[in-house]
Amino acid sequence: MQYVTLNNGLTMPQLGFGVWQVPDDEAYASVKTAIEVGYRSIDTARIYNNEEGTGRAIADSGVAREDIFLTTKLWNDDQGYDKALAAFDASLKRLGTDYVDLYLIHWPTPAHDTYVDTWKALERILAEGRAKAIGVSNFTPTTLERLLGEAEVTPAINQIELHPYFSQGRMRALNAEKGLLTEAWSPLGQGKGLLEDPALVEIGAAHGKSAAQVVLRWHLQLGNVVIPKSVTPARIRENFEVFDFELSAEEMERVASLDGDGRIGPDPDEFN
Repeated sequence: MQYVTLNNGLTMPQLGFGVWQVPDDEAYASVKTAIEVGYRSIDTARIYNNEEGTGRAIADSGVAREDIFLTTKLWNDDQGYDKALAAFDASLKRLGTDYVDLYLIHWPTPAHDTYVDTWKALERILAEGRAKAIGVSNFTPTTLERLLGEAEVTPAINQIELHPYFSQGRMRALNAEKGLLTEAWSPLGQGKGLLEDPALVEIGAAHGKSAAQVVLRWHLQLGNVVIPKSVTPARIRENFEVFDFELSAEEMERVASLDGDGRIGPDPDEFN
């Protein structure tokens, strides 16, 4: 495993396991498998409706809680200072833990204009030690700059849609400039053609690896934190086996050349 250091000195695994779109009972089984394989970072969210299964899997894994880096996220209708504090308490209860390692605002929902007040609640949660780090997800230059202008604590991470068809160079550069790490959701493009791309298949063949492993290796070498999701044990293991090879500079450039307007999810400046 490779680790990254957040701007408050906390370290986290660079490769984690995501459970988006995984039902609660399947999340339990998948997270247990992931931990058995070697993953030590798990990413969930209130809106995924699988915090309970995720928390039970961590508790039943046989791995000490302090050795698991656990992330969850605040959903849009829980934004606002008081509502965010209550929502965080509810997430802890579902997860069966008294702290999380990272707590994120899931979307800025700019039309509602509550994310700054919400951030103040997260700053309080951080100060109380109930989250070891706090961050944001799906923030754009506009919303991130606004938040930074009013925040006392700089977010540790900005988790954004990021894959070779939508590599977010501008946002990655801004995150780095402001001291945030970039975390990629849908790092494999949700299987919508990316993993059949001839360039990725060819690069993989040269290393005896799959296209998915090539994409994950590309993320790691860029410095992204990455959280692939799968419910298939063989794929969970395959996604973890990305530390025994390296892409050349030419191969990295070839993957980078695939970048285009390949956004899959909604535009965060318009999603409310």
